[in-house]
Order: sequence, then structure tokens, then C-alpha cells
Amino acid sequence: MSSTHTLRLGWFGLGSMGLAMASNLQKHLTEKSLPALHYANRNLSKGDPLKQVGGVPCQDVNELVQTCDVIFISVTNDEVLTSVINQFISTKSLAGKILVDTTTVHPDTTTSIAAELSTHNCSFIAAPVFGPPATARAGQLIIAVGGPPHAVEVITPYLQGVIARGVIPVGPDPSKALLLKSTSNFIGAGLMYLLSEAHVLAEKSGLPASVLESLIEANFGAYATNTSKRLTSGSYMPAVGQVPNSALELAIKDVGIGLGIAKEQGVKLEIGELSMAAMEEAKSVGDGSGRKLDSHSVFGVVRTKSGLGFENAAVRERDGLGEDEGA
Repeated sequence: MSSTHTLRLGWFGLGSMGLAMASNLQKHLTEKSLPALHYANRNLSKGDPLKQVGGVPCQDVNELVQTCDVIFISVTNDEVLTSVINQFISTKSLAGKILVDTTTVHPDTTTSIAAELSTHNCSFIAAPVFGPPATARAGQLIIAVGGPPHAVEVITPYLQGVIARGVIPVGPDPSKALLLKSTSNFIGAGLMYLLSEAHVLAEKSGLPASVLESLIEANFGAYATNTSKRLTSGSYMPAVGQVPNSALELAIKDVGIGLGIAKEQGVKLEIGELSMAAMEEAKSVGDGSGRKLDSHSVFGVVRTKSGLGFENAAVRERDGLGEDEGA
């Protein structure tokens, strides 16, 4: 890619996160009068909102690879990512291109993919993102970037202020970006559990949740406050048929990666294990009630263990339930 070449960008994977990021990227390209973002997806109709803002659909991976110089990927897990990469490789047209993966996977998966793509003269950048779909839609994610310096330099203008409010470079080894993401997931899971316990203590002792939340906002910052609000608002247990802000199943997968890495390194993450057990218990509750629960549904588990009902006042009022007899 020469310095005078106008990059042609592509996107594969249009789940809630992928669609949000791709839409922000396409809007940026439109504002800058740059070539439109091409996209592909297993279910191409999911890209209709992206098409409405100027994105151009490709019928398959081969067309996407042939058309684009840089392709972003946003899928669900290691298995799907590996399958997609194999599809890209099968085109035999990756030479000189850059693949940017935003998926949260095991660092070993990233290392393996980067090594394989290097044999095809293709640069691979790991770029996991930090934040739920709502944050992605607002273009306020944090993104860690690891990979060849020249490739990172090429893609950075399409990250900062476009799909992310902050970019954290981790160096040339892509796996370090996933190690950072795994560490962040551990911190986030621990904070959810800690704030769940704090709110249960407040409720059991008669301290209004709003008062505790004021303290959290004043003393612990925006991230802790947003976590707290996802508990107190009742969004941790969405109404039947409502899509959660961040899926519990993905949180279990993400925290599981971190616990796996810790075990490999001989490190015991007791808070991580506690959080994982609570998330798995919450999943059982969701499965039993026919609901897709949010990652923050550990709150319901902590409530139950403390003699309160799984549903807090906000959930009970929203769903037309009576008062919590355990309160």
C-alpha cells in the first residue's frame, strides 16, 4: 500500500457490536468523502442499517477480500474467528492486506492466526474493544491495538474519534492486546460483584440505593457509576423478549478466557472464580425463566444469597410483580 493510495475498507461480522462500530466507521468515511465501507456477513440482511448510511454489501468473503485493503472483523468467539480467517485464506488474495480483529478470544488463538497470516504476506492486528453495544453505538469504546507498527499506523486514523474514544497501543505482539482485554474483563467482573454486595448491604440496612450511588459517582468515577446503574435500574434482568445490554453468555466466555490464562500461569484468581460461579448461577436462573440475562445479573445471585429476591424493586415494578417479601 503506497502512501498515496486511498484505502478501501471492509467489515465482516455485524452483530450488535460489529454493526455499531461499522456504522460509525461508515459515517466517518462519508464525512471525509472517502470510499464507502464494504461489508459481508453470514446473514447479509443484518447489514441493512449499514447500507442505509452508505455501506456497500458484498455477496461473500471472496468479494470482500478482492475489494478491500483493510478488513475489520467482529465475531463471537475463537471458533467462529478461526473459521472466518480460513475463509479469507481460501481466497488466496490476502497479500499486502491488513486484517483487524476486534473479537475477544484467547491470546493463543490470536498468536496462531497472526503466524498463519504472515505466511500469506498479510498483516494481522488484534484490536479488542472495551465496552457494551450502547458504548459502541456512541463511538465511545476503548480499543487495544497490537500488531505490526506499520499496519497499526495505517488503521489508527479510523479508530480514535471514530469507533473509539481511546486507543491503547500494546506493541507488535497481537496477543498482548488480548491479555489486556482478559485482565480488563476480570476487573469488570470483580467490580460487578463488589457493587452488587454493596447495594445488597445498603438495601438490607436501610440505606437508599440512590444515596449509595451518589457516593459511587462522586468517589469512584464514571465506570463504577455506570455499573451501579445497570444494577439499580433493573437492566441486569431484562424483560422477557428484551435484548440485554451485554449478553451474560459472552461475559462467561470472556471471564473464562482470563481464568484459563491464570490457570496456565499458576495464578489463582479467587474474585474471578467467585464471579464466574455467580454468572453461571445467573444463567441457570435465566434459562429457567426463559430470559436472556445481562452480564450484570450476578446482582440477582448476590441478592438471593443475602435473603433478597433475585428481582430488585425496579424489576418488580417494571414486570408488575408484588413487593419482595425478603426485603
